[in-house]
Amino acid sequence: MIRIVNLRQARKDRARTEKRAAGDANAAKFGEVKALKDARKAEADRAALALEAHRKDDV
Repeated sequence: MIRIVNLRQARKDRARTEKRAAGDANAAKFGEVKALKDARKAEADRAALALEAHRKDDV
């Protein structure tokens, strides 16, 4: 048998799940303690310096 779907409710459900996913991503991104943010930034800076140090000069 075919299941009847209320399109209005399906749109609301989809919007709700997308909002939940965006909220979870923001919570993961901005919900960190300062020490963890600083450690993550230091690691990114270290990686950028290592990449720059291995770059060849075109001079």
